[in-house]
Amino acid sequence: MSTLHISLFGKFCARRDGQLLEGFDARKVQELFCYLLLHRDHALSRETLASVLWPETTTALSKKSLRQVLWQLQSALGSQSAAISDRLLVLDAEWIQLNAQADLWLDVASLEYASNVIQKISGAELDAQRALMLQQAVQLYQGPLLEGWYNDWCILERERLQTMYLAMLDKLMGYCEVRRDFETGLQYGIRILCYDRARERTHRCLMRLHYLSGDRAAALRQFDQCSAALEDELGVGPSRHTVALYEQIQADQLTETEFGGTLHQANATLEAASPLLIEVLGRLEHLQGALTELQMQLQQTMKTVEQIVASSQLSTLGYATK
Repeated sequence: MSTLHISLFGKFCARRDGQLLEGFDARKVQELFCYLLLHRDHALSRETLASVLWPETTTALSKKSLRQVLWQLQSALGSQSAAISDRLLVLDAEWIQLNAQADLWLDVASLEYASNVIQKISGAELDAQRALMLQQAVQLYQGPLLEGWYNDWCILERERLQTMYLAMLDKLMGYCEVRRDFETGLQYGIRILCYDRARERTHRCLMRLHYLSGDRAAALRQFDQCSAALEDELGVGPSRHTVALYEQIQADQLTETEFGGTLHQANATLEAASPLLIEVLGRLEHLQGALTELQMQLQQTMKTVEQIVASSQLSTLGYATK
């Protein structure tokens, strides 16, 4: 039997050999299948499934509904006539589970795998191979999970996967920044703000990318957009880090160091080098980002101290003239 392709991002879709699979018109059939797919790593009790999918009915009625929908799902999958080892569902009297060996492709599983691979790697530390994997994974996100569904279990999974997706885009923005691919990095940032317009760190990254690409005016406008989004969504103003970055850009003092340019050139040269050298390069790039952040904090602290000193001098002068 050929591979079954399942898409859960955006609208539910099940295809085999490029053709839509029949038998999934009933909403409860889709819900049961999607719930099993999202919890594919372990068996689920029939009682749990019945209570989740039919929360407002009695236990007896919910279990009866589960048996009927399960039969419809098996018919849609066409697995009853297949050998037990080839069936997509593994069933017994009390439990239901997806067959881990089944020939199945799932967009959610591909996104989760890519996220797990790069979970502890910053965007600046990504190598070309991992970055490509990440780029391919985020393309699978064609919209929120099962868009238009409002079941409690679905909303929780939707938020979890969207958080994962946005974190992956964050890393790709960092990857693009250190490699001076500003245009692509800006596109990733715009995609993030489509789902979370008050994501402040994304606004900061967009400010840097605009400025480094030579568009200082766009960088300053990005700060205004950030301020408006934070006020509208959360009722707060920008953080001191965002304000400090804005002031650096406004004063035309945000610069790329020669160290950063050297790192970018070295990265292009070492793509095919040993994993050890690539790891060292990633750590140096990470250090560069930390130094930039420290510089911003230092400038803000110096400005605060200068204001205190000026205020103190004014007070002393006023006292002396009395």
